[in-house]
Amino acid sequence: MIVIPAIDLKNGQCVRLEQGLMEKDTVYSDNPAAMARHWQDEGGELLHLVDLDGAFAGVPKNREAIQAIVAAVDIPTELGGGIRDLETIEAYLKLGIGRVILGTVAKENPQLVAEACRLFPGRIVVGIDAKDGLVAVRGWADVTEKRASELALEMEGFGVEAIIYTDIARDGMMQGPNLEATRSLAESISIPVIASGGVSSLEDIKNLIAIEASGVTGVITGKAIYSGSLDLREAVALTKQS
Repeated sequence: MIVIPAIDLKNGQCVRLEQGLMEKDTVYSDNPAAMARHWQDEGGELLHLVDLDGAFAGVPKNREAIQAIVAAVDIPTELGGGIRDLETIEAYLKLGIGRVILGTVAKENPQLVAEACRLFPGRIVVGIDAKDGLVAVRGWADVTEKRASELALEMEGFGVEAIIYTDIARDGMMQGPNLEATRSLAESISIPVIASGGVSSLEDIKNLIAIEASGVTGVITGKAIYSGSLDLREAVALTKQS
């Protein structure tokens, strides 16, 4: 399992939201590239980037900051937020992003995901954000009728590289990840699942390592490493021991 530091971008700054609410943001840095270097220096092996403005607008909004991050680090990056067509996917991959994360479009235009997987094998990840087990889209603004497990199975059939599963109710709340829902989803599909939302301590990392055998291969952490309740270096070291 790997621990993946998150950089959420809003107006070119590093922020964290509570439960995906744009008005509940905390600014941690106005220099995303420096923040990216910091997490690399602390042992991060992969950076998780989110264009929050893009997620709500449906089009890329923080390209300059994203470009600066890619230029600043040697470790791979993955990026989500407002990526709704093949042209945007290709542009980001050419920019140096390692893999792109498709969220809203996976629910609303699954054939685009299938085509993206065919054109860019190994570089497409699907983000499934859920509230009470139901998929939420458009920056979490809309909760749909579709079950997260149902969407994950569809995406597996297309050949996506991994599923990032976020429990919205836990995100930014420091209450611990939803272990039961994450394990259940991982057991229902054969592709890797990355846990996201709610990580607050080293204990949470231990609990996730305990369900690694279910297919949970990574965990994304944001607020915990920014607030200091989780030391990234310690968390990475813990995964190396297991």
